[in-house]
Amino acid sequence: MVNRKELDPDKSPGARFGQRLRTLRDERGWTQDELAERLGCSGTHISAVETGRRPPTRRFAASADRVFGTGDRLERQSSAIRQTALLEGFPEYVTHEMRAAEIRLYEVGVMPGILQTSEYASALTARAVERGAITPEQGEERIALASERQGALKRTPPPLVFVVLDESCLRRPVGNPATMDGQLARLVDFAALPNTVLQIAPFNMGDRRPLSLPLYILTMQNRSLLSYAESAQRGQLDRETTSVVPLLTAYHQLQAEALSQAASVAMIEQVRKGTP
Repeated sequence: MVNRKELDPDKSPGARFGQRLRTLRDERGWTQDELAERLGCSGTHISAVETGRRPPTRRFAASADRVFGTGDRLERQSSAIRQTALLEGFPEYVTHEMRAAEIRLYEVGVMPGILQTSEYASALTARAVERGAITPEQGEERIALASERQGALKRTPPPLVFVVLDESCLRRPVGNPATMDGQLARLVDFAALPNTVLQIAPFNMGDRRPLSLPLYILTMQNRSLLSYAESAQRGQLDRETTSVVPLLTAYHQLQAEALSQAASVAMIEQVRKGTP
């Protein structure tokens, strides 16, 4: 084709969506105008989405899913473009988390989103906005996503959820004292649920700690594994068994070295009382 722009899917989430859209269109032998007619938009709009110049709206992606018969894959992929305050790979991870049979989390320094109270999440977000790290709109996305994830944990049957928190999650003040007390109380309530296990990795574990960065591992309904790991600047979603199994092994080692759930709850209560 004349003037057909080459796409680089590694450039951005928008570029990956655009390539996927073009591939689906090419497989059916449709022109941009023919696809546009089916979606109720213009060929120019299709071109802009395919080349990453215009982000797909949720409505556009849902319509494309119906036209191509792709379930909700495009709609889920489009969320990675709108949720720009999130690290690469995390929006896609969340879509899998909402269907997982087992969820394993390890966090350092901050409570994981699925355990955050609204006050804790708002305090964290407010500080990020003040620093200019995210926009107010992106902050709203973060808070909404945390709420959405928590709601998904109440599905029937509920997933098994294993959480290991570094002691720093308890010791780092976020918001005012009431905010922290409410957040710590949330942890105690979470530990009491029949489908959860909560453990604290204390500072005195020292070099026995097999993990130092946040790690999330999912076991899906078909028993396949998926992991999401992140650093300060990037996140990585991994579905390769050869890569995920060693992380799962390290997670089990972490659980073995961490405090028992009873001892962990006792530590949380000590922190709530202000005792060392």
